[in-house]
Amino acid sequence: MSETQIAQDQPQPALRPGDSFRTAGRTITEADVVNFACLSGDFNRLHVDAEYAAGTNFGQRIAHGLLVLSVLSGLTTQSSGYRALEPWILALLDVSCRFPKPTFIGDTVHVQVTVAERTPSSRPGRSIVVFRREAVNQRGEVVVQADFKMMVRDEVPA
Repeated sequence: MSETQIAQDQPQPALRPGDSFRTAGRTITEADVVNFACLSGDFNRLHVDAEYAAGTNFGQRIAHGLLVLSVLSGLTTQSSGYRALEPWILALLDVSCRFPKPTFIGDTVHVQVTVAERTPSSRPGRSIVVFRREAVNQRGEVVVQADFKMMVRDEVPA
């Protein structure tokens, strides 16, 4: 199935499996990692100790997976593709994620959002849509893959 771009000018997005949009990019900085460590209290040496991280399989510090997941969420909600969907979105029901590759300080990620599935809800006029959000770095590697299960309206009231 070919991908259809979800556009802001659509009167109502179809939200069919394969529909997608891409966000702008954002570079993960050292300040992001330090601030996230302070905010979360996660001072794991792999994130904050350059000498320690140099001796690991990664060879350098890596960004917190939850930091990159947070950036993925922010890039998505700031995008025109997501803003086109906002009137239909009712609730976030579940998030599942995995971290297939590390994100290094200095990597730039964008998010590819694709409708993975859509099923009718037990509530009339509602559907359950799984949006697969993938943070992709400048090398084309997926560094975070997260499935956001959301309840959406089938129609937006006038």
